[in-house]
Amino acid sequence: MFKLVSKFKPSGDQPEAIKQLTRNLKNGVKDQVLLGVTGSGKTMTMANVIEKIQKPALIISPNKTLAAQLYQEFKEFFPNNAVHYFVSYYDYYQPEAYIPQSDTYIEKDSKINEEIDRLRHAAVQDVLSRKDTIVVASVSCIYNIGSPENYKNVSLDIKQGQEIKRKDFILHLTTLQYKRNDIDFRPGAFRVRGEIIEIYLVTGEKILKIEFSADKIAEISELEPRLSLSCKLQVASYKLFPATFWVAPQDKINIAIENIKLELQERLKKLKKQNKLLEAERLEQRTNYDMEMLQEVGFCHGIENYSRHLEFRKSEEPPFSLVDYLNYFNPEGFLMFIDESHISIPQIRAMAAQDKARKETLIDFGFRLPSAVDNRPLKFAEFEKRQNQTIYVSATPADFEQKKSGKNIIEQLIRPTGLLEPSIEIKKTENQIKDLMEEIKKETDKKQRILVVTLTKRLAEEISDYLIEKGIKTQYLHSEVKTMERPEILKNLREGKYDALVGINLLREGLDLPEVSLVAILDADKEGFLRNKTTLIQTMGRAARHIQGRVILYADKTTFSMKSAIDEINRRKKIQKDYNKKHKITPRAIIKDIRDWGFSKKEDVAEEFGLVHDKKLLEKEMKRAARNLDFERAAELRDLIKKLEIKKPA
Repeated sequence: MFKLVSKFKPSGDQPEAIKQLTRNLKNGVKDQVLLGVTGSGKTMTMANVIEKIQKPALIISPNKTLAAQLYQEFKEFFPNNAVHYFVSYYDYYQPEAYIPQSDTYIEKDSKINEEIDRLRHAAVQDVLSRKDTIVVASVSCIYNIGSPENYKNVSLDIKQGQEIKRKDFILHLTTLQYKRNDIDFRPGAFRVRGEIIEIYLVTGEKILKIEFSADKIAEISELEPRLSLSCKLQVASYKLFPATFWVAPQDKINIAIENIKLELQERLKKLKKQNKLLEAERLEQRTNYDMEMLQEVGFCHGIENYSRHLEFRKSEEPPFSLVDYLNYFNPEGFLMFIDESHISIPQIRAMAAQDKARKETLIDFGFRLPSAVDNRPLKFAEFEKRQNQTIYVSATPADFEQKKSGKNIIEQLIRPTGLLEPSIEIKKTENQIKDLMEEIKKETDKKQRILVVTLTKRLAEEISDYLIEKGIKTQYLHSEVKTMERPEILKNLREGKYDALVGINLLREGLDLPEVSLVAILDADKEGFLRNKTTLIQTMGRAARHIQGRVILYADKTTFSMKSAIDEINRRKKIQKDYNKKHKITPRAIIKDIRDWGFSKKEDVAEEFGLVHDKKLLEKEMKRAARNLDFERAAELRDLIKKLEIKKPA
């Protein structure tokens, strides 16, 4: 089961925190708070608790960047276990919407990150098949992803010697939503070559090669996608999981279609009675088309809007999320950690209400059936019912977590390194940019890093551009920066490719950046969400991992939030100083390896097309890259075509 691997042993407050958390879990305590200051090693504590309890774990983070950091850390702690990354797979997402005031219909538009999609499938498949699974997820894990029962039941078990006709096997693959494609062979596709069927698993990890002989499976082999297809490992049996979460057996789809028809008829009657003839016609055309697609291929655009019917849920019944998969496949229970809970919990609370308001407008104007409202994230009360034993992790837990946990609040204020809270200085806002430049210069001369915190994305970008003009290696970081690029930016900061990062709330919680010696907070006296007590404590904590860490608050007055935050920092600092004095500890700098981000920002052309010998296909892909202004990719494809021409015999 779970085996923690680390060259470090728990120290500071960690041993006592691990002991208390573990004891409470074994005694059946459902809710606890781990109040750990920045740099106190909360992740190490969480990992030790998982090892001692020996149950699967779900770790929920408020955003993708922090989830990526936690994923990397847990991968290192548990190299021999299944550690997965589960976040929203959209690089860009524009939800379907209708604006009545201007009669504007906005069709759903999105760009799916295929790599993240593969990681999501890998996570769910291991949740189903392994007990030593840790999933690090963002709060998007409470969104509907289809029925775990359907997912399990549709999955296909195959074994060597199994009697099954090749055509029936191909039919099974299409039921699993694998697409036949003999040319563009990628995850989620299969190809047929005589009596051999090759399946590129949706996780992207393996190619499954099935050889048939006389209506029987003669051989099953696993192939590494990036190695020669001759390098294969024979297996006796295999479990094939679906290529999409939205799957159902054909008999269920047929019943679902009938139920959709009934709902459509009832809705059309109501719309016509209200003299909404345009809305009725629109709804009838759209729904009939979707039903035809479901009947023919078992899938349609926006299939999730029919999830209530496909899953035979009643109206208002909660959808199925990743949390349900963990509950369904782990009846003995699992551990839940909610990281930066003061941020994550409010996000989870708000999701369902926001989604419902948008859906109701679409329903009123004939774009969707009323059942579409049941394709949604979990309501907070529903989420609470699905929680197993939960540990809320934060340096600044909110009233909700504290009240729910009662006396089970475990403080972790002492850092293993003996580091103290940063020093804090308040400066006037007049000429704050000029002063900031001087302070940045002091730190860069010492080869240290700087975080600059602004109130808006625009200001973050403008300050970043200004600093670059002044010769400071700078990058901005906010929500519009692509998911897969954010960890790379943080890595570049640590390596010194950037001296400073400028951002808003992404620079607030959880980022592990021991090279940062200065955090500069602009407009610190602008009371509000981004400048309240909790946020200020969290932001100032980014400097707590450096032995010379300091914070500058640019403000013309000391607000109540500023005073409360500074008072709390000073309280913690006194406890830390007293501990160091008692145990004769000299604070030492944090030395932490700079990790490689495990996922590429873009696919390597040589890996992607190395086995392709079709010149026309490569030329087509090259032209597509050029049209998209991706000239680097186009040039790499051109070079690959040239190599192919050289190898071609005269």
